Amino acid sequence: MLCAPAIGEDAAAVSVQKFSAAKAGNTIPAPWAPVKINDRKTPTRYDLVDDGGTIVLHAMADKAASALGQQVNASVDATPWLRWRWKIEAPIADADNAVAQKEDAPARLVLEFEGDRSKLPLSDRTASKFSEQLSGRPLPYATLMYIYANSKPVGTVVANPHTKRIQMIVVATGDSGVGAWQSFSRNVRDDYKRAFNEEPGKLLSLGVMTDTDNTGEKAQAWYGDITLSAQSN
Repeated sequence: MLCAPAIGEDAAAVSVQKFSAAKAGNTIPAPWAPVKINDRKTPTRYDLVDDGGTIVLHAMADKAASALGQQVNASVDATPWLRWRWKIEAPIADADNAVAQKEDAPARLVLEFEGDRSKLPLSDRTASKFSEQLSGRPLPYATLMYIYANSKPVGTVVANPHTKRIQMIVVATGDSGVGAWQSFSRNVRDDYKRAFNEEPGKLLSLGVMTDTDNTGEKAQAWYGDITLSAQSN
């Protein structure tokens, strides 16, 4: 999972450490922690910067891929509503999330869920073991991502080209909104059921990721605070 110390939950909201409560610089506040993809990949650089008087997370990827995550241990039945905002410098021109050699995104939110691994087919269990060999950790039971795509329409569900246990939902696409903050509100429970055709287990962790390791391009993104709560607003 996206590893970091555990954060408790309550009936109204899940505690997610705010970037806006930190100071500008390269010290990211715990429980946020870097998450490598594998030792072969250059990590994405994450820093805290002042954006118009608000501290936000800045991501810079140059032929790079890594995430920043924290553990949450939350029930998305109790707290289904995920809200966040991000801004990108530009789309990745050659990216295509359905193609392994082009599977990059300038901005992503990454949510990892627990579940009964014994139900997974051999192909998914093999992919998990391969991931563990490369990164030191197995794939979670299921991973749901919200992504900024190159050209796919908003609302498209894209399966990861290596394993269907990673499903991506396009929430922004193309040049629309480039260079401006975009705000999102998603019902994670409903999105998970749509993507995986089953009820979600516990949400183990959430994170952000900007990656260009497959296309070999450069990308910049900025992420604001993330909240997970029982209410839609």
